[in-house]
Amino acid sequence: MQSYTQKIRDVAKRLFEEKKIDIFIGYEKGTNPFFPRPILISQIEDVDRLIWNSNCGLNLCNYITGRKEKIGIIANGCTSRSIVNHILEKQISRDQLYIVGIPCTGILDHRRIQAAVDGKEIFEINENSDSFKVVGNEFEEEFLKEDYLQENCANCTHPNPVIYDEIIADPVPARAEKPFYEDVEDIEKMPIEKRRFHIQKLIQSCIRCYACRNVCPLCYCPTCFVDEKIPYFGKSIDPTDTLTFHILRALHCAGRCTDCGACERVCPVGIPIRIFIKKLNKDAFDIFSWEAGLSLDQKPLLTAYKKDDYDEFL
Repeated sequence: MQSYTQKIRDVAKRLFEEKKIDIFIGYEKGTNPFFPRPILISQIEDVDRLIWNSNCGLNLCNYITGRKEKIGIIANGCTSRSIVNHILEKQISRDQLYIVGIPCTGILDHRRIQAAVDGKEIFEINENSDSFKVVGNEFEEEFLKEDYLQENCANCTHPNPVIYDEIIADPVPARAEKPFYEDVEDIEKMPIEKRRFHIQKLIQSCIRCYACRNVCPLCYCPTCFVDEKIPYFGKSIDPTDTLTFHILRALHCAGRCTDCGACERVCPVGIPIRIFIKKLNKDAFDIFSWEAGLSLDQKPLLTAYKKDDYDEFL
């Protein structure tokens, strides 16, 4: 996917020259090769800072909330679906955006790669079409990309942007025909006490840093429920407080999550946070045949009503 870089720069330059945008949102090289930095460019001279590679895993939709400018933005499948959510939830208007579509072949799992090199410091990552080479202090190792994708990418059903103004390459095939929920089903099969213990064990290392919340394109409330002056649960790392935070945040994302994986990518202690929202995504898919952000013509799940809606819970 590094071949996309020059195409992105060319498009951004043209959009500035034609005065179609005020800012362009993309990625630039970061200090850590696994984490290219989101960048907001307002001058044509800076377009050569733009890059794209298989580590561009942070959702750029985070940076359009409430903006008033004309915006150019690059968007793969999950970012474009988050943009659809933003438009439907009145956080941005469609006519403000010029969406540059990115057919996505998957984002690399930095934790698995780091483990594969025994935790050695990695200075750079060089990609080919099907493989990548990691370069560190006196070592180089090459890996097949297919073997080191994030789990959400390895089972992706929507790798291509669902809305765009232009697309920089031919669409790529999906890796799965329907969403992957085997991990959720395994937990659902557990007896209730075993399930409770399993979930508590999953989050026992949480330090309540809120990186998952801060990186999530769905978390744009002016005041988060954990930051209320009179919170209705504690802010400590007490297991009950921590579990309450994760469950409530997941509920706020119900019917809205596009499974971009940004929350897990930035978690400093490697918690599989997606499992909470995946449970809700599974229910939405099984009960209502719903996947978030696929069309501007679909009302959000929790704001739509149909006479034949599932209602056994009433």
